[in-house]
Amino acid sequence: MTKSTSIPTGYDTSDDHRSGFVAVIGRPNVGKSTLINGLLQEKINIVSPKPQTTRSRQLGILTTADYQIVFMDTPGLMQPRHKLDEFMVETAVESLNEADVVLWLVDGSEPIGPGDRAIAEMVAQVEESVAVILAINKSDITAPENVMPHTEAYRELAPDAAWIFFSAQTGNGRAELLDLIVQALPQGPRYYPADQLTDVYVRDMAAEFIREQVMLQLRDEIPYGVAVQVDQFKERENGVTYIGANIFVERDNHKAIVIGAKGSQLRKIGAAARKELETLVEGKVFLELWVKVEPKWRHNEKALKRLGYTKPE
Repeated sequence: MTKSTSIPTGYDTSDDHRSGFVAVIGRPNVGKSTLINGLLQEKINIVSPKPQTTRSRQLGILTTADYQIVFMDTPGLMQPRHKLDEFMVETAVESLNEADVVLWLVDGSEPIGPGDRAIAEMVAQVEESVAVILAINKSDITAPENVMPHTEAYRELAPDAAWIFFSAQTGNGRAELLDLIVQALPQGPRYYPADQLTDVYVRDMAAEFIREQVMLQLRDEIPYGVAVQVDQFKERENGVTYIGANIFVERDNHKAIVIGAKGSQLRKIGAAARKELETLVEGKVFLELWVKVEPKWRHNEKALKRLGYTKPE
């Protein structure tokens, strides 16, 4: 298995130190980002109740004296409907080829469906040297009468995988899942400095935090047609971080909804995003938002690249 040549190496550790890349895969909205944020005890990935919140691969790096786990949070696997979906699916699938461990998250509160079976076929094709862990999530909301039938059905899809029934939301079983991951890692050095949590720049995280608030506060189809691009990110002399960002939508009526009556909706989005951003930068933030129309950007490969949806080198 060949790792990306862009991955840094050379951080010395003890001979019995474990390290590796863990591809976190699953259908949309099964709790991948919630799990990674919980394991890192830090918010690096945006979360919303809406599926397809995660669009790009993002690394979450968990380091202790004994191990370094590089989680690859991937977009949910689904049937593509446009160029953005194609980009998301390709990003998730490529992560399988770079992984030492595949952590397959499923929703234990729901019965298996065609999407789960399609993912099972992908998982079955990974190299024998790659460990597979089946993490059956949402134990906190699974009806008692469904625990056994759903668990058994999912286990049949990956009969050779280590497995656990847990809750990413409450944290119940999360420590046991972490133990399974560590046990599956090969011995090796750290790939990243011990204090690094992610490979994503703060500027890019800011754009995602703004999009998260759009996802949380707007309903129906609009959030899926939204992209955010930060144009300005700088610390002023008074210590306040100035952030200027464009919110792109696909239709004029979507623009009107995002702005709201006399700008009321946009102000709500901005106020909620600013709180998250101040936690991110650990200081005061002055946030300005503009809404622009980019027709059918999800179907346009050039627009996707311009808005930052490009694969890592």
